[in-house]
Amino acid sequence: MLQIGPYKLPNRVALAPMAGVTDLPFRRLCAQMGAGLVVAEMISSNPLLRDSRKTLWRSRHDDEIQPRSVQIAGNDPAVMAQAAIFNVDQGAQIIDINMGCPAKKVCRRAAGSALLADEQLVKDILTAVVKAVDVPVTLKIRTGSTPDARNGITIARIAEDAGIAALAVHGRSRACAFKGQVEYDTIAAIVAATQFPVFANGDIDSPERAAAVIAHTGAAGVMIGRAAQGRPWLCGQIAAHLATGITPPEPGKVEQLAIMHRHVEALHEFYGEFMGVRIARKHVGWYLQDNPHYLRQRTLFNQLQQASDQLHYLQELTETCPTQNTLQKELAA
Repeated sequence: MLQIGPYKLPNRVALAPMAGVTDLPFRRLCAQMGAGLVVAEMISSNPLLRDSRKTLWRSRHDDEIQPRSVQIAGNDPAVMAQAAIFNVDQGAQIIDINMGCPAKKVCRRAAGSALLADEQLVKDILTAVVKAVDVPVTLKIRTGSTPDARNGITIARIAEDAGIAALAVHGRSRACAFKGQVEYDTIAAIVAATQFPVFANGDIDSPERAAAVIAHTGAAGVMIGRAAQGRPWLCGQIAAHLATGITPPEPGKVEQLAIMHRHVEALHEFYGEFMGVRIARKHVGWYLQDNPHYLRQRTLFNQLQQASDQLHYLQELTETCPTQNTLQKELAA
């Protein structure tokens, strides 16, 4: 069983931290549906932002699966160490360090994956954070700054020497962002060069792909990112497949609508009506993205301004959705 510090995870599948996605309602839902670890949205290490509305939302962990993992971002070792201490005091049980985000607004501040180009600074940040807290510290990286400057193995060795408890590696460079083919050879090389648990990340969108990536890389686990958007059951499906070789079926359409309804209701409660209604729109869009039949419904949903109207509309979709028995009868006819 995969272990991070004192924490034995129930399975080998982690939900990746994604800004604007892995808020508390989504983490709770993915954990309920089988994710072995869920990582909170990235929090800036800047102490001036600690009381901002966004940071306060991202710092909430009530009724959350343990261990509670919080990702911090920044480029100053001392400030990062203080951010780690602050978040542990707020309930974090694992501190995750972001050196993988390719977003321009993050990299412009010489944070995220921009740090990979400065190996000494990487070492200084990791050492400072590990020394500052008595909880496990994990790290998320990319393979390097560019395809021609892949230093993931060096970074991984620095991380292990600094006392990092586990590593997640996205199989693209910073320059690639999310474009082009993900490559897993560097992840395999990192696994071979280190002893700590390594999560493989990048374009893992099915249980079969997860198993193939683990077979290719030897990784201890997988970290699921964008593929989980609108599919909170995916991590659980992958975990079951890795454990048994059998993939549980996706929830039926009616069940998916019920999950969506519960999720939207939780967003309203967490954010309040004004922001909850707006944030629900993108999640509902992800739920419906592979269902062309629902394109019109998605457009109509996005026009709704009240929480009660959104929930009523989803209930109407559920009531008009063909059941499995109805579909079988139609096929038989």
